[in-house]
Amino acid sequence: MKKASRHRAPTWAPATRRNGTGGTDIKRRGRRLPQKQEIKIKVNEQITYPEVRLIDADGEQLGIVSTKEALDRAYDQDLDLVEVSASAKPPVCRIMNYDKFRYEQKKKQQEAKKKQTVIETKEIKFRPKTEEHDLNFKIKKIKKFLAAKNKVKITMRFRGREIIYAQSIGLDALKKIADELRDDCVIIQEPKMEGRQLVMFVGPKA
Repeated sequence: MKKASRHRAPTWAPATRRNGTGGTDIKRRGRRLPQKQEIKIKVNEQITYPEVRLIDADGEQLGIVSTKEALDRAYDQDLDLVEVSASAKPPVCRIMNYDKFRYEQKKKQQEAKKKQTVIETKEIKFRPKTEEHDLNFKIKKIKKFLAAKNKVKITMRFRGREIIYAQSIGLDALKKIADELRDDCVIIQEPKMEGRQLVMFVGPKA
């Protein structure tokens, strides 16, 4: 008598047939398909090819067998038959614990996501009449953003008649800021007028 699946209960009702003595025999229909599949992988009864190239749970190549035989081998080990290469002829399937496989794949994706560096764009605003101590404070703040591997948008906004100083005072001020940051950044975009503001983008050095 085969032991029950350790990681899911079957959803099928056992079919019965009469035997020669008047009793009944239980005919196995197979294991329930794993639920909540995040990716389109064929598993167990979803695999309907006449035959497959089979790899066992230890990674050994078993050659081409009928899909029925492959399923029987998987069920006998209380495991799943999983399609690993649909493009091959015949398709390649492997015997494995599909729940464990999904868990490990999800864990790998989470680890990869943690290693990804998210680059944000911060913004620091100046005015043409920004005082020296305020200027130095904001430059320190820009350096802090750069150290955290963020890009920084530096803007200088002009109001009213101040716009006439954009190409003189404004450019000189942003060039001075860029000079202060030369050891910490690369210039992504040179100072450029956008409407009533002068804009420059800097980023962290590689």
